[in-house]
Order: sequence, then structure tokens, then C-alpha cells
Amino acid sequence: MRQIIVGTRGSTLALAQTRWVVARLKEEWPETEFRIQTIQTRGDLETGALKGDKGFFTSEIERALKDKRIDIAVHSLKDLPTEDSEGLEVASIPRRVDARDALVGRPGMKSLADLPQGAVVGTSSTRRKAFLKSHRPDLVLKDLRGNVDTRLAALGRGEYDAIVVAAAGLIRMDLRNRIDEFLDVGIMLPAPGQGALALQTRSDDDLVIEVAYSINDPETDDRVTAERAFLNGLGAGCMAPVGALATITDGVLKLDGWVGAVDGSTIVTGSIEGDPDECEDLGAELAEDMLKQGAQELVAG
Repeated sequence: MRQIIVGTRGSTLALAQTRWVVARLKEEWPETEFRIQTIQTRGDLETGALKGDKGFFTSEIERALKDKRIDIAVHSLKDLPTEDSEGLEVASIPRRVDARDALVGRPGMKSLADLPQGAVVGTSSTRRKAFLKSHRPDLVLKDLRGNVDTRLAALGRGEYDAIVVAAAGLIRMDLRNRIDEFLDVGIMLPAPGQGALALQTRSDDDLVIEVAYSINDPETDDRVTAERAFLNGLGAGCMAPVGALATITDGVLKLDGWVGAVDGSTIVTGSIEGDPDECEDLGAELAEDMLKQGAQELVAG
């Protein structure tokens, strides 16, 4: 078997999750040689920019995949556009880490409830801002960008009273101890696909597809398929204030969706249940229902 080159961004988090992927692949394919190759994306170079277009963290990696400079691309699923790029496909969704958002605070500020009136909270996510403004309109929300290390350093310098980040990133970097509170999904639904990885391959590379699929987790796959179908059905991108979380209990998939105004003044929520095998249809159906309830204006706004 040929050497398989696995491409990823060069951030500490991206490398941590890619090393985890390669370790799992090596367990399934012990005779195969895997090599990690880092690729700079526009999202890495334009650190002060808003990730308002598709492929902000993925386009350069996809180009390397198409050019056969790499064989598997490892992405944070929430960064990957919902439509497959021509000639490429998501061959595998490994087991998901905790999908929730996490609050990391200064001493004495260990939960959202602990934050005093007017506390400064760091996040650049329109989704997180909308949720926070809906739940705690008194908070002062200040933009926070950069990788996980950069965000934690800004908190340490006292620029914020607390920051909100994806719990999965801290867990994958062995920084679970920094999490002061996992935000309840009743307060803040995660971004569709948050906490999950995607292994992307060329559509015509049957061998590599087989290798990647060997660590696919069917339950995670069904859950994130429903969430991303919901996002796609709304016609929303990564900048839209949209939250979604699918769970599977006793063989039943439940999908909760949330669309809010950026200022937190208006929200539309919905839920649907059904067979996990119909995950994509369930996501599309929930999106259609919520668009009829008024979500269209919120997504467009």
C-alpha cells in the first residue's frame, strides 16, 4: 500500500485532532504509512478577518487534495461548506467530541450566572453573540479571534472577563481543565457539526476512501448529517446565527434547531424526531418548518 499523506491546517488544535485521526487510522491499517502535511489557509493568514465566505479555512486544503499533494484532508466539520466540492467527498466522520460551547472565565467567574452586570465576554461568533444577547442582554460582547492559544492568552491578560469557545477544541488539546462551564444546550445550541471532524478524499480514490471510512462513526454521521441538512435547508452560511444539535436515544433521532436575530431580540426554535436513517430528510424538513415560522428574515438579516 502506498504512503497516505494527511493534510491539515498548522494550528495547535488542527495538528492535535489530525494526530488523533492518524492514530485511529493506524490502528485499523497498521501496515500503512501515514504522513501529516500542514497547509496554510486564508483563515490562518487573515487572522483579523471575519470568516464570512465559504472555504475560509478549507479552500487551500481542498486544492492540495485535488492536486494530489495530499490524500486525506482533515477538517473541523463546522468549517466545511455543506456542498461537496467537485471531485471531492466527505468519506468519513469519526466519533464526535462534546458538541457544546464552553465558558472560560477569570477567577471568580466560573459560570454564565456568575458573570456580573456588564461583564465583558469574548467571542466573534454571530451565533454565540445572538444566544448571549438573548439570555444575558446586559453583557458586553467583544470580538475575539485567533486560535485557542491566542484566545486564552487574551483572557489571561485581562482583556475579557470570560470567553466562549467550542468545548471540543479544549478537550482535543488536553485543556479540559480550563473549562469552567459547559453551556447548557437549552441556553446555547452549538453550531451544526461542532465537535465533529470530516475526512475528505478524492471521489475517485477508492483505496483511500476505504481507509478513511474505516474510522467512520455511524451515529455521529447521522447526527451531523441532520444538523448540516438543517443549515443547508435554511440557506444559511457560517456567519448566520444558527444553532442545531441532533441526539439519538433508543433508536430515535431528535434534532433541535435555533435561528436568532443578531441582536438577540427575536428567535425561532423548532424540533423534529424520526428514524436516524432519514437524518438528511429530517434536517431539511425542520428547516422548511422554521422558514415558515419566520426564520427566513433572520437568516437573511
